[in-house]
Amino acid sequence: MGLTGLFLITFLIVHCGLNAMIFFNDSGETFNHWGHLMGTNLIIRTMEIGLFLFLILHIVQGLILWKQNSAARPSKYIVNKPQENSKWYSRSMGLLGTLILVFLVLHLYHFWTPSRFGGMGNIRPLEEATLGSYDNQEVHNLYKEMLFVFQNNLLVVIIYILGVISLFWHLMHGFQSAFQTFGLNHKKYTPLIKAVGVGYSVIICLLFALMPVAIYLNWLS
Repeated sequence: MGLTGLFLITFLIVHCGLNAMIFFNDSGETFNHWGHLMGTNLIIRTMEIGLFLFLILHIVQGLILWKQNSAARPSKYIVNKPQENSKWYSRSMGLLGTLILVFLVLHLYHFWTPSRFGGMGNIRPLEEATLGSYDNQEVHNLYKEMLFVFQNNLLVVIIYILGVISLFWHLMHGFQSAFQTFGLNHKKYTPLIKAVGVGYSVIICLLFALMPVAIYLNWLS
C-alpha cells in the first residue's frame, strides 16, 4: 500500500506540473505541446500502463485492508474516543478513496478518453479538438477540452473541487503513512515528513482546484 501510494504521489507531481502549464496563458500552446508529447511518447505510454496497474493495485489493497480491519474488530469498543488518538481523515481513508475513485472516473471520461480515442468528451467531433499550428503538426487540443468542460458548467467545477478536497485529506494522511510503512518513523524525521506532506498536499491540491476555477471565471485567455 505504501509503495503504490508513493508511486501515485510522484505521478501527481508530474501530472499537476504539466496541467499547471495552462497558467502560461498562451491560449494553451505550451500545455498542448507537452500534452501531445505525453500522449505519443512510447516510454510515457508504457509508463501509463504501469500507472493504471498501480492505481488498480492501490484500490484493491485499500479494500483488502478495510476488510481486514473490519474483521479484526467486528464489534466496537465500549469506550472509544478516536478523536483523541487519530485524525478524522486517517479514520476515513476508505470513504475518501471512494470519493476520489468516483471523481477519477469522471476525470478520465472528460480528458483521458478523448485524448486517446478522439472526440471532445464523446460530444464534439475530433476535428474540433485539434490544433494544427504548433511546430507544423496537428496535436490534440487538450486546452480546448478543458475550456469546453469547465467554462460554462458550474456543476462540473463544483464536483471537481469536491474531488480535489477529498484528495487533499487523503494525501494528508497517506503521505506520512507511506513513509511510516517503510520504517521512517523517528522523532527526528517524522516532523519533517509531516511538514513536507502538508506542504505537498496544499500545493498540489490548490493548483488542481485553481485550474477549473480559473477557466470558469475566464481568468485565462
